[in-house]
Amino acid sequence: MGWSWQIWGMDTLNTHYARLLGLDGSWQVVDVDLSLEEQKVEIRLEHAVGEPACCPDCGCVRPLKDHAPERSWRHLDTMQFETVLTARVPRTECPDCSVKTIQVPWAEPHGRFTLMFEAFAIRLLQAASSVEKARLLLRLSWGSVQRIMTRAVERGVAARDLEEIKHVGLDEKSFGQGQDYVSIMTDIDGQRVLEVVPGRDEQAANELWDTLTWDQKEKVEAVAMDMWQAYENSVDAHVPDADIVHDRFHLAKHLNEAVDKVRRAEHKALVKDQDETLKGTRQLWLFNPENLSDEQWERFESLKTAHLKTARAWAIKEQFRGLFDQEDATAGERFFNAWYCWAARCRLEPVKKVARMIHGRIDNILTWFRHRISNGPAEGFNSLIQSLKSAARGFRNFDNYRTRILFFCGKLKLLPEQATH
Repeated sequence: MGWSWQIWGMDTLNTHYARLLGLDGSWQVVDVDLSLEEQKVEIRLEHAVGEPACCPDCGCVRPLKDHAPERSWRHLDTMQFETVLTARVPRTECPDCSVKTIQVPWAEPHGRFTLMFEAFAIRLLQAASSVEKARLLLRLSWGSVQRIMTRAVERGVAARDLEEIKHVGLDEKSFGQGQDYVSIMTDIDGQRVLEVVPGRDEQAANELWDTLTWDQKEKVEAVAMDMWQAYENSVDAHVPDADIVHDRFHLAKHLNEAVDKVRRAEHKALVKDQDETLKGTRQLWLFNPENLSDEQWERFESLKTAHLKTARAWAIKEQFRGLFDQEDATAGERFFNAWYCWAARCRLEPVKKVARMIHGRIDNILTWFRHRISNGPAEGFNSLIQSLKSAARGFRNFDNYRTRILFFCGKLKLLPEQATH
């Protein structure tokens, strides 16, 4: 049931809403209808008679041909009542661009929401602890929220500045189930994700580089990445003058995996002799010792000084961390050579295998002393990206996954420029 506004005259009310909407003289509010049953306010707009209409493509003033069918846009709530704008938008007849629907000042082309509503929704999505909570507060479907985020990302990507990117990171993240991965390019200095593409092969890396112009690529001085040949090939092809810096976080990951392989094999052998010394100790060997509780540290102290293969593997792994404490690349190379002699003679095959791999890439590890970069910022995105996946119960659609990552990790200017009334 509709309710007519008796407190104010309609002319005053219409003028009030026109000001709230930031309308100029080309549009006017002709009716405001309140439905108490539906808890909804409908604001009807009309293009002012005699006002010029511009072709949205060429911008020239053109004669009106007719009006498009009535459509609606979701607007900011009025006193917790859902508010909708409705209008029949004029169409121009342009000799150069054919018949076109003019651009309305309160929404973007083909948008279903006003600019002010989209801006509010974006701020709420950024502030909420999860997309689902924001969706419920906005009273929108998943599809509507996704469309708002997609438009925001498209807007932000088109407006961002990529002229001063000197240090780039290449990394991979899991997507969906099984062995599905995406490749991610990051601006290390800006601590932002630049692009996401499906796959983790050379073609995927090439697609990432293709999002930059040649002028932008020429300014890239170094690329932090794992020891992944496909990524190396792509770097050589697209930014041949940039240094490759094998990421210290990935090096630590490889060494941790080697330590864990030694632990599993040794634990299996000890259990056969009813020795459970290593039972439940996995995290002790993999955690940073500084993060252990007092109880864990006490137990670990006794383990790392015991005559265990795992303790020896852990000591070799920990010693390697000292490489990045050296003064320069020359000192770093001396340190590595001494470390490698120890690792190569340790008779622990998982450790020896990783040591040989590092030895073969040492030139692209010592470049760290020139640039001192890593994928640390990208690794920091992992928890956020994982929370996005968990909240969405996984992503079956890559485009939606990419949108979420860029929305929350891209440091993009997401708000519509005109949503400032």
